[in-house]
Amino acid sequence: MYPTRQLWAALLLTGFLAVLAVVTANLLLLGGAGLVGAWVLVHQYQFTQTLETTVDSLEVRQSVARSGIRTNDTVPVTLTATLETDSPFTVEIEGGLPTAAASDDQLSLTLEPGDSSATRTVDVSWPIAGRHQFAEPTVTVSNELISETLSLGEASTVTVEPRGPRAIHVGESGDRIATAYGEHDANQVGSGLEPAEIREYVTGDTADRIDWNATARLGTPHVREFEAETDRKTLFIVDHRAELAMGPAGETKLEYLREVALAMVASARRLGDPVGLLTVGDDGVTSRLEPATTPATYTRVRQGLLGLEPTAEVESTTTATNRHPLKMNGRLTAADARASMAALSGETDTFAATLRPFYATRQGYRDRIESEPLYGAVKTARSRRTDTLWTVIFTDDSRPAELRETVKLARSDGNTVLVLLAPTVLYEPGGLADLESAYDRYLEFEELRRDLSRMSRVTALEVGPTDRLSTVLSTNRSQTRGGRA
Repeated sequence: MYPTRQLWAALLLTGFLAVLAVVTANLLLLGGAGLVGAWVLVHQYQFTQTLETTVDSLEVRQSVARSGIRTNDTVPVTLTATLETDSPFTVEIEGGLPTAAASDDQLSLTLEPGDSSATRTVDVSWPIAGRHQFAEPTVTVSNELISETLSLGEASTVTVEPRGPRAIHVGESGDRIATAYGEHDANQVGSGLEPAEIREYVTGDTADRIDWNATARLGTPHVREFEAETDRKTLFIVDHRAELAMGPAGETKLEYLREVALAMVASARRLGDPVGLLTVGDDGVTSRLEPATTPATYTRVRQGLLGLEPTAEVESTTTATNRHPLKMNGRLTAADARASMAALSGETDTFAATLRPFYATRQGYRDRIESEPLYGAVKTARSRRTDTLWTVIFTDDSRPAELRETVKLARSDGNTVLVLLAPTVLYEPGGLADLESAYDRYLEFEELRRDLSRMSRVTALEVGPTDRLSTVLSTNRSQTRGGRA
């Protein structure tokens, strides 16, 4: 409890009268000091008793008008206080806005003695994405002598999502697909809910598996098999290197890919599939979360995606060559190059001398690829796992050589891979100024995407702005009508 000015004045008066009574040996002054002191103690006791009743009957709520908030949205936040019983005190309530929120007005209200309820609404903007928690409202109860401050009410949370793109195209060759992540087949039979097939009864089948309708129809005992229920263990590998910052504000490569990833996380949670996250920056792996199905894991994956920002670029002498979509398309593996060089090391004929530089160059290429962040991240992830994994790679087409080798590595050991690619031509500032050139570049991208999709157990899809892709593809239609194509 904190004394007000009036109480301090009463306490000073009590002390002054007591000192004066001692100095003058005046019992009347001493009695006056005692009366003032007793009056203070009585008021303090009464305040304590009434304070408990007031707090017990006080209900404080703070709420946001909308649950779905994006960065820089301005939404009303309401602070409400209700007293079930009358109180002789003044009750001042200060809302617990998060530090990341911004408002020109104070979220506060006051209940005067005799008031039973009060409401205050202010407009609050949310400039920072993430999960923000309100503090408990601060309640100050006071009368003319004493005040008490305490926390009371709910500490709710608000999730603010980055302001991302609205019209997102996910598909192949300009054709949009309905979803990139949906119901999936187990490809095996057993116990489950989805009917798979009917077969004849064999010795060892239990009676409860007999399909009596099929048995009556076919004349002999038949058993119905059901598709086994399995979880698809999924690892999202998200590239957030410097190239992914390309694009207008709020519509960069990373932001388009993030929107797709968030939708896939929501779908995985609904299906109960284990999901993990591996993020890759210019210096390598920036975060790692193993696949799991706990609510905390889904939340952490979502928060990890929302918090991603492009990293600073680390240039190397091989970067420009590696980014060109038509370079380094060979299929020679590192093991092939090393084996061939070993076989040629003891040879001295003209044939060996001619091939040795070629294999040396190819091995140098492989060494450079293995030092690239995305490839290295997948290699590390694969080295720690022996189980089957569905790998979803979110990246762009700026490093085709690294991407090809990364996908080959990710699909090894029978794994399935989905690649979601952001075509650079759809994000470059001024990239559509020359539509014919833009269309030619899109064809180069499409060649890369199809090359990836031709690999077994690999699906590659494009992710980009619907309107910009339509503009590029309309160039081909115009050329066809004009007789050029």
